[in-house]
Amino acid sequence: MIRVHHFNAVSMCPAGGGLIMGGPLGTPAELVCHCLLVESSVGLVLVETGLFASDESTARRTHASTMRTLRPRPGIESTAKRAIEELGFSADDVQHVIPTHLDVDHAGGLPDFPRATVHIHSPELDAARARATLMEQLRYVPAQWKHEVKWERYEAGGDSWHGFGSVRPLEGEPDIAIIPLEGHTRGHVGVAIRTTHGWMLHAGDAYFHAREMLGNMAPVALELFQLTVAVDDSLRRRNRNRLRLLSEAGEVRVFCAHSREELDRFV
Repeated sequence: MIRVHHFNAVSMCPAGGGLIMGGPLGTPAELVCHCLLVESSVGLVLVETGLFASDESTARRTHASTMRTLRPRPGIESTAKRAIEELGFSADDVQHVIPTHLDVDHAGGLPDFPRATVHIHSPELDAARARATLMEQLRYVPAQWKHEVKWERYEAGGDSWHGFGSVRPLEGEPDIAIIPLEGHTRGHVGVAIRTTHGWMLHAGDAYFHAREMLGNMAPVALELFQLTVAVDDSLRRRNRNRLRLLSEAGEVRVFCAHSREELDRFV
């Protein structure tokens, strides 16, 4: 039976306070990286890897501009590897990694899991390799996958899942499914997992704030950020609305990558 562990790989504290969190201007901001470690029939599956690898201090895989903007808390304790070790496993135990996309703060931990197969939507890998626009040059850092990554590509097409199409199950594990949710990036996906309590959906960066699933806009700074970095903002908004309807129906627990409020519901 599938078992899911929720943890935060890194806390990011950008300037902006209430403009990011939705409270008074002096409110401290915190964005998490909500990761999942899934005990499944095909072994340990890691969803998201966070911003840092354990040797980040010497590898310099992260843009200085990203560090200044996100203001992450430093140290090897802010890694998926460290969190997994605290759960009683090792990085070598992880057999599969599913990043929702390859932005710098989602793929940064990949070097800590060189033995794992990395499952990725083909348009995302193509975009990350091409880095065709200025935004994609900023959001993708090839040094994060400079090691010999074992990529497993997922092409368009597939089954339907709660109204979402082109869904692909993880090979050998029908209770884990990859759900295309493009808009934020060209190949952004969500990851659906079926447990004894029903389905949950890690929606990655398809939205950023818990109140977006209540029919409200994100705080102004987050709303502007999402608009600025989206490769297709119209598609992003449509997918966000679909996620809201899915969440309101109550059959699937939906959460995103960066909401502390949502992470706290699971830990």
